[in-house]
Amino acid sequence: MMRLELPRGAGASIRTVLCLGAHSDDIEIGCGATVLRLTREIPDLTVHWVVLSSSKVRASEARESAEAFLSNAGSRQLIVHNFRNGYFPWVGAELKDCFEALKTTVDPDLIFSHYRHDLHQDHRTVSDLTWNTFRDHVILEYEIPKYDGGLGSPGLFAPVSAEAVDQKIEWILRFFTSQKESAWFSPETFRSLLRLRGVECNSPSGYAEGFYARKIVV
Repeated sequence: MMRLELPRGAGASIRTVLCLGAHSDDIEIGCGATVLRLTREIPDLTVHWVVLSSSKVRASEARESAEAFLSNAGSRQLIVHNFRNGYFPWVGAELKDCFEALKTTVDPDLIFSHYRHDLHQDHRTVSDLTWNTFRDHVILEYEIPKYDGGLGSPGLFAPVSAEAVDQKIEWILRFFTSQKESAWFSPETFRSLLRLRGVECNSPSGYAEGFYARKIVV
């Protein structure tokens, strides 16, 4: 594996980040520790956090969680929509309008979105619309563990501290109580994937988040 170390101060070129999630906990599960790292390393970072599906309860969870994860951001904007869970491919026109409106308000340096080959239909739709809408941006696709399986082999890794891992897991469990009865929703699930990706990139802390970088120009 070749390790590319960015020069000191390279993060200064990242001023605005867009985080896209189909459901209320997707961003936190997929890239929460990396967001914590970025907001701590780039004090004036602006983060746009967009959740596309929610109910009254899930919207409240999403807002409380985002406030915690973005507490160190220089500025933040949170948008929570209420598209119907599980139906994204069948409301594509409405979602497309939402993305088209979004691109008129934010020009991000970095975008986090879903993995293109995710087995959840909502996740795939969000990934496709991300690429359709933001065609000249750096997009990193995150992964979500689930019953369906479908995890791949990411080619880009973001090492994260053990502290960030603990914080991510604590907040996911604290804020998304509506999911606590789900068999997959456990600290072991979240930590195991972070540890596996840490092994794959030889992270100093032993932990990392993995991403799929379909097209990057350097």
